[in-house]
Amino acid sequence: MSENQTSAAAAAGADAGEPLPIKAVPLRRPGRWIAAAVVVVLLALFVYGAATNEAFGWDVYGRYLFDRRITEAAWVTVQLTVMAMALAVVLGVIIAVMRLSPNPVLRSTAWGYLWIFRGTPVYVQLVFWGLFPSIYKSIDLGIPFVHQFVHIEVQGLEAAFLFAIVGLGLNEAAYMAEIVRAGVGSVNEGQTEASTALGMTWSQTMRRTVLPQAMRVIIPPTGNELISMLKTTSLVSAIPFSLELYGRQGDIAGANFQPIPLLLVAATWYLAITSVLMVGQYYLERHYSKGASRTLTARQLQALADAQGKPVVIEPSTGTLPDAPGGERK
Repeated sequence: MSENQTSAAAAAGADAGEPLPIKAVPLRRPGRWIAAAVVVVLLALFVYGAATNEAFGWDVYGRYLFDRRITEAAWVTVQLTVMAMALAVVLGVIIAVMRLSPNPVLRSTAWGYLWIFRGTPVYVQLVFWGLFPSIYKSIDLGIPFVHQFVHIEVQGLEAAFLFAIVGLGLNEAAYMAEIVRAGVGSVNEGQTEASTALGMTWSQTMRRTVLPQAMRVIIPPTGNELISMLKTTSLVSAIPFSLELYGRQGDIAGANFQPIPLLLVAATWYLAITSVLMVGQYYLERHYSKGASRTLTARQLQALADAQGKPVVIEPSTGTLPDAPGGERK
């Protein structure tokens, strides 16, 4: 169609009361291309400099990356992270419930726990757990001054791994308690009132109504705390415990006098494990965020179509139902 014909068609459309067609011009953003070019150049220079720098010892890095001692230490680090985090989650939920309890004794006890474990550095706490056998040489369980059921010689225990789990878990529980408390506070008070109207006790309301709904808010920061716990395991050398990743690479570096490539090996394994945890966090967040947005799942769309007895029209760009006039949903 020629330009004269196009102008004639536009004039005819205007006479008919129709709006004129919009001539869309794409917005040019030269700043993005310049910024991308600068980043690529800087990254290339960094990679080239690192590859040609003999101080990094890439041959040593490749030799120890999958060394049996390193892989075993990485597995110990994963075990330490999972067990300490499991202890922290269980204690965190208990402490959060205690803080929200109407019982003033439970509230005061929970506040005191948070005050101590959040107010002192985790490294200092781990040092105390390392000195635990010197502080308490033995533990007696039983009725005080009457009968002793169990006697444990603490100094004879080789329980550095157990002390590391307890030390990390108790410290992390203080932070998990605040995360759980914030998640519980995000649940609408009407949910609690409805549960009370149904005859549920306070504990039943927390267990059956509030906590399941609070998971959508609790999961994201919990995933961040899990990743932080993975990196905090490098501090358990204060106990002392050196069978985890950071401690093992330090032992090897002390023997071959190559600390830089061994640190790169440890950093690579930390990054790999963290990446796996981030993927798991993503799918867990997506599971608990169902129903929190306007996007419907395939099962929900099929149920809606069966209920209406006709196909459901979906916006292709957003995957949501289009808005009908008057704010109703089609």
